[in-house]
Amino acid sequence: MISLVIPVYNEEVLIFDLFERVKNAMGSIIDDYEIILVDDGSTDSTFEKLKICHDKDRRFKILSLSRNFGHQAAYTAGLNYAKGDFVAMMDGDLQDPPELIAEMYKKASTEGIDIVYGRRKDRREKLSKRLFIKLFHFVFGKLSNLENIKQVGNFSLMSKRALSAFLSLQEKNRYLPGLRSFVGFKQGFVDYSRPDRAQGDAKMSAYKLATLALDAIFSFSSLPVKICLYSGLIGVILIVFAMIYILVGKLTGLAPVGWSSIILSVYFIGSVQLVSIGILGEYVFRIYKETQNRPIFLVNKFID
Repeated sequence: MISLVIPVYNEEVLIFDLFERVKNAMGSIIDDYEIILVDDGSTDSTFEKLKICHDKDRRFKILSLSRNFGHQAAYTAGLNYAKGDFVAMMDGDLQDPPELIAEMYKKASTEGIDIVYGRRKDRREKLSKRLFIKLFHFVFGKLSNLENIKQVGNFSLMSKRALSAFLSLQEKNRYLPGLRSFVGFKQGFVDYSRPDRAQGDAKMSAYKLATLALDAIFSFSSLPVKICLYSGLIGVILIVFAMIYILVGKLTGLAPVGWSSIILSVYFIGSVQLVSIGILGEYVFRIYKETQNRPIFLVNKFID
């Protein structure tokens, strides 16, 4: 059995297209499959259209969350309900081609691979978005020491044992590609070209993308804390040089005129302290969220 998890949020314009393409794609692989469509608190007619799809084919199951918990939480919810021997993940905007799941499944079942990624060899979204994502993948790849991260997103297929290990990771600030790489096991790729959205508006705004990038960096890298350390060290070095300069000026009678050097030093040290406090505050807030132990998602109803 294969499970396919698809989170959707206010995607009323493409639900029926999604239904047809996914049904045809999964039917070409195997008869025994389930599609778990996670409605992440949609406010349009998405849920009603999902019910129409469910009435046409009971293999399409609806997991409705109590509110909008976010993309990564919606995926986590669907993965918790999946029952398949293999579980695939794809976004609901049809930028991830469901037809590629057949190749992923073939690679996993014939080569004994536990996690198969859809790797984007090129993207056709807006230039600004492509540049931001490319920069993020480059920086994150250098900082995280995780393999199989570059140019991959949520689109993937996992074996049951890989999924079990994946779901054992329960942190609240989640970056799923990082967690998926962290669990290890045998991993492989299927390359594809990712088109832009054919219909509707993108739900991942620049703010949400930046937030997700920060979640990834704070969760898998020590860089933010090192920024505090390095900024402090730079400040100390500059102050030492400033003291030497002032001391030499006093001894030679060429003392600095005015208070500009002092003011600059105060501003610099103050800025370093504020940046450091902000970064440490971010870590404290994330620790606080973990200790609250609130659920990652809450379910309104599950239509099986």
